[in-house]
This record gives sequence, structure tokens and C-alpha cells, in this order.
Amino acid sequence: MRSLLICTTLAVGALCVGICGHAQTPPANPLDVVPEALPFDIPYGAPISLERALRAIGAAVAEARQHGWKLNVAVVDSGANLVAFQRMDGAQLASVQIAEHKARAAAAFRRETKVYEDAVQLKQNHYVLSIDGVIAARGGIPLIEAGKLIGAIGCSGGAGSQDEIACKAGVAAINAIK
Repeated sequence: MRSLLICTTLAVGALCVGICGHAQTPPANPLDVVPEALPFDIPYGAPISLERALRAIGAAVAEARQHGWKLNVAVVDSGANLVAFQRMDGAQLASVQIAEHKARAAAAFRRETKVYEDAVQLKQNHYVLSIDGVIAARGGIPLIEAGKLIGAIGCSGGAGSQDEIACKAGVAAINAIK
């Protein structure tokens, strides 16, 4: 008798949910969250000089050489225009365009390209791939000076983690120059 009562109660509850619409609401879409401030709102600064771009590339190449990596390295200015580029001997030819793309995306969107890699790989936000100019691979990092975007560096030719390490060496070289 008791099991009949439990089954009846469950059936009536299910019927009420179907008729009354009192079911639990699904979790909110995380993309519907409205942040208080604009994310990645870095103001644009004066474009990086050729001298500084070459210094960033030199540091990235030196880091790559220490590990035996053959990379392509690009630096763009705050408007995402190419300032300097270097292809290490033996670096993959297809990665020439990828290094430039990473640098341009980092400058244009004012954030590391790893943000897009994480959006696709970790958060399953595949819509990111439909945004023009995005590259969902790490190895593109903005260059910031005094809180302003002066350019970006992009590395390609190795695994994304290798590209990122070389880029960070380039960023460090820029940050060391004040």
C-alpha cells in the first residue's frame, strides 16, 4: 500500500510539472551574464617602434634557440599592422602566416589568443570560431606599455605551448625597456 501511495504521489507530481509548468528552470546561459565593465578594455597607445619590435623578436628567437625550436615571430603595432618579422632557419613555412595572424588577433582584440583557445577547447564556446580575425591557438600576446596597447607579438612553428613561451620572452623584453 505504501509503495502504491509513493507511486501515485510521484505520478501526480510529474503530471503537475507537465501541466502547471513548475519544473526546475535550466541553468542560465553563461553568455547571458552582463559584466559591469568591458572586458579587455585596454586603450590604444602609440604604435611600437621598429627598434622595440626587433628587441621583442630577438628575445623570442633567443628563447626558441635555447630549446631547439624553429619558430616564426611577428610583431604588429597597435593598429595590427606588421612592424617586423623573423623566420628562423628551418621554421615551418605555413607558420609564417600563422605567426602574423596570432599577432594581429592579439592586437585587434586586445587579448591573448589563448583566451580563444580556452573558449573553444575548455568552454565549448564554438561560436568564437565564427568571429572574423580570431585564431583559437595560443602564441599571440598583446604588448602593453603604461596601460596602453602598443602592439602584439605572435609566434608559430612549434606546439602552442612552445609558441607561447617564446612570445612571453618577447613581452618580457618589452617590459624591461622603460
